[in-house]
Amino acid sequence: MAQWKQQYEKQRKLHREIRKNAPDILSSPNFKRTKEYIQHGNMTVRGHCINVAKYSLAISDKLEKLGIYCRRDELIRGALLHDYFLYDWHDDVHKRPCRLHGFYHPAIALANASREYELTQREQEIIRKHMWPLTVVPPTCREAWIVTTADKWCSFLETVRIHRERGAHRDE
Repeated sequence: MAQWKQQYEKQRKLHREIRKNAPDILSSPNFKRTKEYIQHGNMTVRGHCINVAKYSLAISDKLEKLGIYCRRDELIRGALLHDYFLYDWHDDVHKRPCRLHGFYHPAIALANASREYELTQREQEIIRKHMWPLTVVPPTCREAWIVTTADKWCSFLETVRIHRERGAHRDE
């Protein structure tokens, strides 16, 4: 019971930090729309982005214990917007040339986010390069490396359905 309570409190702390640093994103009509699109498995894009933000914060916590610090506010905002492409990538209408969504969606997400938010250089870097090595040019800031790592981990957990989202489904 104590372990469960400790885990629950840890999750609450992460959610509070995300809400504190990105209330405009979380309340945005377009960000709310991302719960209509499935990302991996049965996880919505919204759920995936929130998971990436939480795992990014967890990685940042571990790095801070080693004396490696980052801009947590930009880390959170970049993580929430990294997949802000605003379409269902499983739909044939939105598949890019050669069905290479992974190569194209970072630029689309950055363009969408830039229209709606004033992004810092770091936030732009996070969004633009989160699909490295597909983006070819690697990230150049800690925050982008952290989100890139958290994104890969979350994508794996969602694809093999270790992470699931209640109420979300896609006809397969």
